[in-house]
Amino acid sequence: PAMIEEAHQRAAAAQPAWNALGGDGRARVLEAMADAVEAGRESLCALMVREAGKTWSDAIAETREAADFCRYYAKLAREQFGAPITLTGPVGERNTYGLHGRGVFVCISPWNVPLAIFTGQIAAALAAGNAVLAKPAEQTPLIAHKAVKLFYGAGLHPDLLALLPGDGAKIGAALVAHPGIAGVAFTGGTDTARAINRALAGRDGPIAPLIAETGGLNGMFVDTTALKEQVIDDVIASAFGAAGQRCSALRLLFLPRELADDYIAALKGAMDMLKLGDPADFAVDVGPVIDLDAQEALQRHLDTLAARGQVLHRTSTPDLNGRFFAPTLAEIGDPAELEREAFGPILHVVRYDSQAPEAMAEALAARGYGLTLGVHSRLESFAERIMRAVPAGNVYVNRTITGAVVGVQPFGGEGLSGTGP
Repeated sequence: PAMIEEAHQRAAAAQPAWNALGGDGRARVLEAMADAVEAGRESLCALMVREAGKTWSDAIAETREAADFCRYYAKLAREQFGAPITLTGPVGERNTYGLHGRGVFVCISPWNVPLAIFTGQIAAALAAGNAVLAKPAEQTPLIAHKAVKLFYGAGLHPDLLALLPGDGAKIGAALVAHPGIAGVAFTGGTDTARAINRALAGRDGPIAPLIAETGGLNGMFVDTTALKEQVIDDVIASAFGAAGQRCSALRLLFLPRELADDYIAALKGAMDMLKLGDPADFAVDVGPVIDLDAQEALQRHLDTLAARGQVLHRTSTPDLNGRFFAPTLAEIGDPAELEREAFGPILHVVRYDSQAPEAMAEALAARGYGLTLGVHSRLESFAERIMRAVPAGNVYVNRTITGAVVGVQPFGGEGLSGTGP
């Protein structure tokens, strides 16, 4: 508690000068951070492979994303935090408006994107003229520590960014309850987001905003016109890439009844081509899940599916020592059978009536999530029908549903999947 209080006092004292620096001055620091991330790519990737169990390809993509976030928010800092804008108005008046930082922001980031989201949350808050108290996931503090050192090396005064690692229930809860916090950026589970929202609402003082991005029961609808080979590639990448540990990962695959058996057979064959193992091996496609808790939660869900006779196929695994979970294909009758997201490499197939896809689309929408949605079709009218029926922050047509590129593909959830931006 004493460290949190000291970090807040130092951040609050340093924030006004940082805010007064203006968008251009802050952008230069963020651009230097982007350069530092790119220059340190190899060591950052190695750390993500070792600490987070990422494959090399995922780690390389994440360093790019972290640098992209810094450049993206540097651009917005210049565009949105420059000289005040003059409005038109009555003769004899001068009316202007400008934007400034709120104060000290808390940034709470997840273990599944331990560099890019950690860096991106901080970069956004800094770009807007705020100081930051950063709480990384307890599973990945070393990556966060490395990133904070890079921020300091890029010219950021250490008082403007405090690294406060530790248990979420203790450190995270203390941070969001602090009366001096001006806002919270959070990426993680829906239940935790609700707890943060309640904690912020229960404080005295100014109302603080919560920017939250949480999980999703993400679905993909395939129609009878889709190109089968492309569907299989995109489903495998979306469901099992990063061991299924992406908030945007594919959880529910909706197949037309008349083609479902053919697709299931093809998916089984593609799954058998996946290689599990040490993610430091370039030949490995699927690494471990993050920890024992994650492995046990997935196993409980698998046991439930198996007890109902719903497991269709699992990727064969060598005798691996570690927190590995084989990619799994299961079939369920309705999205309502899933009470919550199973965060890992489990894909659920659902058959639907190709003449009336809205019925199943509305069943997916009724789950209340709204992060990513996929559609595979050669009919634009089909894609539009599904999009109208299923609210989602991000809709991907005829491609994978993961790996949004900063500044190119927009990203943000609605409903149970977040607060939007």
